[in-house]
Amino acid sequence: MTQRQIDVRNVPQGFARLQFCRALVSRVAAACLGAFALAWPASAADLFAFPVACEIGKTCFVQNYVDHDAGPGVRDYMCGTLTYDGHDGTDIRLPTIAAQRQGVDVLAAADGEVLRRRDDMPDVPLRAAPPGSLEGRDCGNGVVVRHADGWETQYCHMAQRSVRVKPGEQVKAGQPLGRVGISGKADFPHLHLTVRRHGKVVDPFAVAPREGACGSGTSLWAPHLRAALAYRQRTLLNAGFAAGPVTMEAIESGEAGAAPPTADARALVAFVRAIGLKGGDVQRLVVTAPDGQKLVDHTAEPLDRDKAQFMLFAGTKRPAAGFAPGAYTAAYTVVQGGTAVLEESFAVTVTAGAR
Repeated sequence: MTQRQIDVRNVPQGFARLQFCRALVSRVAAACLGAFALAWPASAADLFAFPVACEIGKTCFVQNYVDHDAGPGVRDYMCGTLTYDGHDGTDIRLPTIAAQRQGVDVLAAADGEVLRRRDDMPDVPLRAAPPGSLEGRDCGNGVVVRHADGWETQYCHMAQRSVRVKPGEQVKAGQPLGRVGISGKADFPHLHLTVRRHGKVVDPFAVAPREGACGSGTSLWAPHLRAALAYRQRTLLNAGFAAGPVTMEAIESGEAGAAPPTADARALVAFVRAIGLKGGDVQRLVVTAPDGQKLVDHTAEPLDRDKAQFMLFAGTKRPAAGFAPGAYTAAYTVVQGGTAVLEESFAVTVTAGAR
């Protein structure tokens, strides 16, 4: 989730200095997105592999796309708002820090030669980084790979001491480069992938889009990836049950939902965290007991604005006799303008407690 421009002039070795150039990137990158014809890849066999070893839509999610708006506004390749001003890449997010700590590989998107790397920065969320410690290092730990015909990929926010390749090394598509981390200017564990051709930012979802034509342009992703990478305005990132109130920090760490409630738990709480929600969205959580009885039916107030991420929980206290063992289900619905735009369900099996 960073904005950057890499300057390779007069840099004899090491990782190029990464400059925080918000205004310049937002205008130059957007202006250049459609400025050239696609020359490479030449065939489907040359198209990009997915750069994270995960299951798209289940164990990883696209949080942000390239910003196509040349001004202070934001616009992703589908004319949506899943980006932010000056964002020059694609953010591929893991659902929790716990998932990141298990180790998720970053993979080369295509064959090429490693140009630069950095591997010594700690995995610390941006909000916890000492002031000034990230100046010129917003990419965090990362790798730059040069491909054929002026193409280049940059992989950012990798885990400390995880980078496995060195400058000058030849890599193949799908080869591990390191692991997903939370280094540099990152608020959550993810890979930021920037694609360039001749130094100009390219959106891998939409090369050379037609002006004003939402969803136009050529995809760089291999054909077998495109269904899984289909654009989704809203996505459920986390869902589960807990034995009490839930915080965003507990969801991010993976603590929430790690231990399912038992029959003698003090409460039964369903929780969700969604990304890409829009102003005016109305969220509803309904929890149903094993016998079909509706235990919880909570509708939240409409969102006042677009939300990069948002959490919601609802539940009930333990009855005197405890919760009946069995399967409890939760239904999560997001409604916009009277129409359901996101519907998901999940369940937990409550077992007898120690009472």
